[in-house]
Amino acid sequence: MSDDRTHRILTYGGEQIRVELLPRARPGTTLRIKVHPDLTVQAVVPDGTSDADLEKALHQKTRWIWEKLRDFRAVQEHATPRAYVSGESHFYLGRRHLLKVHHQPDASETVRMLRGRLEVSVQERNTLRIQKLLELWYFTRAQDVFRTRLDALLPTTLWVTTPPALKLQVMQTQWGNCSPGGIVTLNPHLVKAPRDCIDYVILHELCHLKEHNHGPAFWSLLERVMPDWERHKARLDGMAEMMLQK
Repeated sequence: MSDDRTHRILTYGGEQIRVELLPRARPGTTLRIKVHPDLTVQAVVPDGTSDADLEKALHQKTRWIWEKLRDFRAVQEHATPRAYVSGESHFYLGRRHLLKVHHQPDASETVRMLRGRLEVSVQERNTLRIQKLLELWYFTRAQDVFRTRLDALLPTTLWVTTPPALKLQVMQTQWGNCSPGGIVTLNPHLVKAPRDCIDYVILHELCHLKEHNHGPAFWSLLERVMPDWERHKARLDGMAEMMLQK
């Protein structure tokens, strides 16, 4: 096991497993280990935990961590690809919406939300075309939703004196990131998540404008602006596979 203030590396079954350390100063916090569907592993470490106690806990849980990662990978490998046909479920702001595809050769190609359904009109029955129309619709909605939520949250982040530039980019393993230059990048797939989950990701990245790593000061800052962030992160992680499915 390698030592570092921000993470540990475990070895099991010939595989190296990175465990991110999340320091916690809140009274009553217990040492616990989480394995998320996106294959990230985190250990919540209360203040005052000795290195010996941390290593003992990780050692006891190493096999369990490896098995959880194995199970999540198996689910990902057997996920059914989308067919983009009527009746499929697609998420938007945390709610499922049934897809309804209309073949209309002489009409404009459109995507709209109508009575809880995603209605797609196409001129040709082409799966790739339906997928691209939906991706463009999600991207456009994401631009509006993310900007609106960013503007709503900025008054709570007093350390941000200038609104950051906002960029959208599809990412395989991240919901967002913040560049050293202060550009906040968000994954357009995030618009499929509930609003509180979107707020969590935006606040997470805004905290990085002040604290550039995941040290104790960062988590303290995030907890101050969103005390229940862990609940929203857990919900987001639980939905990740469905929202990122293609």
